[in-house]
Amino acid sequence: MNVELKEGFKQVCVLEGILMGKSTPKEFEDLIFEKFETRIQFLEEVETNPDIEDGLPVPDTGGRHDIFFAVHSEDVMKFSVIRLSFRIRWIEDVLAKGNYHSPIYPARIFDYCTWNEENIDRKVA
Repeated sequence: MNVELKEGFKQVCVLEGILMGKSTPKEFEDLIFEKFETRIQFLEEVETNPDIEDGLPVPDTGGRHDIFFAVHSEDVMKFSVIRLSFRIRWIEDVLAKGNYHSPIYPARIFDYCTWNEENIDRKVA
């Protein structure tokens, strides 16, 4: 089940290949605020499924840990450019047709999308 977004938090971002380890969601939120002066809501860490090719899992794929978090609506504009230097992407761009080649995320992840609906490639795991 997806985490419910708090009031004022709408734009979901993906930071690929990051393990939370022993860090807490609060520590992650504080780190992002410290680095970017941006308020976020940590949502979840998702382990990716393997890529699928010809209906079969591709060996040695999957198992990557991605962090999902939402940015406060008032901070989206100032965060939108600086995030790119840190490979933080809008979820809609991650899941867009042409970018999303395999159902590596659970189908429920698509419910975090809030715009660009016509370009989302709704492949499901």
